Amino acid sequence: MRMVDVIDVKRNGGELTEEQIRFFVDGYTAGDIPDYQASALLMAIWFNGMAAEETRLLTQAMLESGDRLDLSDIPGVKVDKHSTGGVGDKVSIPLAPLVASLGIPVPMISGRGLGHTGGTLDKLEAIPGYTVELDEGRFKEQLREVGCVIAGATGDIAPADRRIYALRDVTDTVDSIPLIAGSIMSKKIASGTDALVMDVKTGAGAFMREEEDAVALARALVDIAHGSGMEAVAVISDMNQPLGRKIGNALEIEESVELLRGEGPADLLELVLAIGSQMVVMAGVADTPEEARPLLEAKIADGSALERFRAMVEAQGGDGSVVDDFTVMPQAAYQFDVPAPRSGVVASMAADELGIASMMLGGGRATKDDELDYAVGLVLDKKVGDPVEEGESLLTIHSNREDVANVVDLVLDNIRIADAAEPVELVHRMVL
Repeated sequence: MRMVDVIDVKRNGGELTEEQIRFFVDGYTAGDIPDYQASALLMAIWFNGMAAEETRLLTQAMLESGDRLDLSDIPGVKVDKHSTGGVGDKVSIPLAPLVASLGIPVPMISGRGLGHTGGTLDKLEAIPGYTVELDEGRFKEQLREVGCVIAGATGDIAPADRRIYALRDVTDTVDSIPLIAGSIMSKKIASGTDALVMDVKTGAGAFMREEEDAVALARALVDIAHGSGMEAVAVISDMNQPLGRKIGNALEIEESVELLRGEGPADLLELVLAIGSQMVVMAGVADTPEEARPLLEAKIADGSALERFRAMVEAQGGDGSVVDDFTVMPQAAYQFDVPAPRSGVVASMAADELGIASMMLGGGRATKDDELDYAVGLVLDKKVGDPVEEGESLLTIHSNREDVANVVDLVLDNIRIADAAEPVELVHRMVL
């Protein structure tokens, strides 16, 4: 079999066989298929899609490219969460210790940034010493002792996904339902979790801009999970504007800690509680999300969730004093306010373009080999619906270079001020 023949089938709109899919996945994982041929197939998939059976076979091949983590000897229902990615989306970081503070094991296999979206692992690596690479023994020991882990794929879990994931990011093939579904579910099934809540974003800052596409992706994810014997539910949430007020690696760790202190922004808190409540119900600790919510709120109020976050950071080699002192993380040399050009109400903030603005500062990767600047990013002083006076700061740029004119221009081109604004609906619907 030749890789060019596999590419030809998909380029011309055909369906790949199990043999062809495994030839690609196994060959690319082994390094026998070059990036340029893998990129060609990914682009053909992006244009022509995959049938449900092809997507299932792709997921299975990626899953079987490595090991499966066995968590059956750890008591309790293991519950995980995954987001399809957004701007300012740091939900996983406070969510894992918050849910774990109720005695629910949370084994979270996370990823790095894709395109204009930030990656959970990149954000956590802004904490000095924090390691996201854990072997299976250490992963399980921490889950047993601390109750939560946020790490990269352990050991040899889904090595095919690691290679394909990095290539998708730099070939503009991220927003493909079968590729997203295969990536997410190969890792999640292999990670040994019992139940999964998926946060599928929709809007300008999401890979699925249209809600109908987000629902289709959610349906594909839930169906793959159910087919593997995993309990799953998906939340469709809004990504037309950034989540929270901080965009950038160290800045988003700050906001995560602020939330666990009871000081976080309302939209981030609402989504953390909405997703967390589903996880608590799946774990059998509450019967309904309405019963679960006050249990989570109490763990924020009494400081338990914050201390669980500190314990997780320290267990993974990080500096736990970050919960008391943000300056242990990299800090930007310059801060520049961006003034509003007119008075009115913030009517829209293009989340994807604000994510690109952070990437331009060094907070994200344009190529898979780019080094990150953990200190840089944006702090939103205004969100959609907020009134603003001419000259008042819309946001603050955190930068390690003085010339940020191009970033200012991009920001101002993508924040619209009007006489009124439509209300933002954060959680659109559930897919069961």
